[in-house]
Amino acid sequence: MSETPDPPNSRRPSVLTALITGAGSGVGEAVARALASRGHRVALVGRRAGHLEKLAADIGASGGTAAAFPCDVADPSSVTALKSAVESRFGLPHLLFNGAGLFGECVPIADSTPEVWLDTVRINTFGPYLVCRAFMAGMAAQGWGRIVNVSSAAALAPVYNVSSAYQLSKVALNHFTRQLAQELTGTGVTANVIHPGEVKTEMFAAIKADAASRTGPGRDMLKWVEKVERSGGDPAEKTADLVLDLLRPENDAITGKFLWIKDGLKAPMPSW
Repeated sequence: MSETPDPPNSRRPSVLTALITGAGSGVGEAVARALASRGHRVALVGRRAGHLEKLAADIGASGGTAAAFPCDVADPSSVTALKSAVESRFGLPHLLFNGAGLFGECVPIADSTPEVWLDTVRINTFGPYLVCRAFMAGMAAQGWGRIVNVSSAAALAPVYNVSSAYQLSKVALNHFTRQLAQELTGTGVTANVIHPGEVKTEMFAAIKADAASRTGPGRDMLKWVEKVERSGGDPAEKTADLVLDLLRPENDAITGKFLWIKDGLKAPMPSW
């Protein structure tokens, strides 16, 4: 997917610094590779240093620029250290892609594990909050930027009886992003959430394994798993295409929206 050249009055620099959380696998990795292949600098963020370093090496071997920044995005002190490290290496980022996420466990509320429930909300909602809070002022001062938070169609779907923490975390992320977009109005920085599609990521594998271990309602998640497996799932590269599309100057006004990949397995649902 080629990018449209910027008009002379565009504030977008020709080379961007992109910070990608959840970069070690799945859609985060696909977005990182796509941006690097177009000459942008990529800060790879996640909890598994080995995965990040391997990806950085792969990108470097292909002529791109990337560096690994191990970080727990839901830990305030870790994000403070991340900010210092990224800005020291690459300067202020122009793009934040918050892709780190956790599904949790396939159980009703009464059977849930408090630590897992809280960790799901912590990573899926508190993590993007901390990352955005750390970098948004600098991005606004630059006069151009993109914030993309990975949500889910589950946030728009009817309540399901074994995913209370996950659905809540994505509903909260949607509201947070809408407020973020409002607060950034007029700065040149936009903020949107996306549904990345039904992608067979490590989260998908974790849901499959957890559902297979359950009886009762939790096991019903296998119906969704089997449906995705029969279809082959959505390519992670479709998320990368959506992110690249948001970089185009003609999309400067798109903010505070729930966005969908092109021709995904899940038909777009009403949002706002």
